[in-house]
Amino acid sequence: MKKETMLPRERVLAALNHQEPDRVPLDLGGNQTGIHRLAYEALVKHLGWEEKIEIMDAVQQLARPSEQVLQRFRIDTRYIFAKPSENWKGGITEAVRDGKRWYDLVDEFGVRWSMPAEDGLYMDITYHPLAEATLRDLEDYPFPRGDDPSRFVGLREEARRLREETPYAVVSGISGVVYEICWYMRGLERWFMDMIEQPEFCEALLDRTLQFWLDWFRVFLQEVGDLVDVIMIGDDLTGQNGPLFNPEFYRRVVKPRQKKLVQYIRARTRAKIWYHTCGACSVYIPDLIDNGIDILNPVQISARDMDPRTLKAQWGDRLVFWGGAIDAQHVLPYATPQEIREHVRRNLETWKPGGGYVFNNVHNIQAGVPPENIVALYDAAYEYGFYGK
Repeated sequence: MKKETMLPRERVLAALNHQEPDRVPLDLGGNQTGIHRLAYEALVKHLGWEEKIEIMDAVQQLARPSEQVLQRFRIDTRYIFAKPSENWKGGITEAVRDGKRWYDLVDEFGVRWSMPAEDGLYMDITYHPLAEATLRDLEDYPFPRGDDPSRFVGLREEARRLREETPYAVVSGISGVVYEICWYMRGLERWFMDMIEQPEFCEALLDRTLQFWLDWFRVFLQEVGDLVDVIMIGDDLTGQNGPLFNPEFYRRVVKPRQKKLVQYIRARTRAKIWYHTCGACSVYIPDLIDNGIDILNPVQISARDMDPRTLKAQWGDRLVFWGGAIDAQHVLPYATPQEIREHVRRNLETWKPGGGYVFNNVHNIQAGVPPENIVALYDAAYEYGFYGK
């Protein structure tokens, strides 16, 4: 049995710097690298433990993995999360609509997310506050303050604790969602129509969300820019078969604002910047690199033109791939544990050379994934993740 020769943070940083560590770093527990509460409940029961399940992400219904679980699966990362503003009067409420009971959550931007009380798995948007808004209405809309200091209370203390008292790499929760918040507020169909009918509305709304995140990062980086190793930002730009909207619109309107945010972050921290977009995003990889990102997540290898061998050969010297462990749509939920192990082994053979890879499932582990398969996923990653003969 091969032995570890590096501490978790050293291992992660080596991989992020395109060096080969002792083994591939393992990740679990973020907003895009987490585990659904039902899958987590089944996993903990399978392991023979009893835990009180804590929800860390209400919309996606993600459980916060316990330290016991993180250590069982030899996870090399630990996450820190800023808070909502103390002025936000959020929280889960119950409502009855169309004869059904719903759990509702209105976020800081006024978007309502809802989950059916019966057999609900996660929250979808059921109210877009800017659906009927005009360009003039945007000027008066009560956008939240990104730099509200209450968001960051205790954040430096937690980051310093992880940095000084644990060996793990420190990773931020998701932030910098410049594009997606716009359609959350407007509604996807209306937003797509705006791209053609009134692109000036799109630009005005993007400017508001960009300013929110510039303000947010000004304080966040003042607090923990010297303590975090990885900063997560992202917007979904693509679906299963390619871009969700015209790449010309992305490059002309969305990209300059994303690039401004990325460059703002890069000027104020040594942390690596990861960008999250699901789907067939290979068409945008040159743009993302030009923006200044270091890491791509979740690497949806079941999408079009997302073959690991091609991605690694073409971009592996310039981009860290974080995810891409297994086909999470067709294999992880349905295969046998032995098949899971084989898929992991084959993918690691592609991703490992030269470093530049952090292991995680493609996006979050969903409800219904057998716990045996989760165990096989991470145990295989550990066994086959070592470098050298």
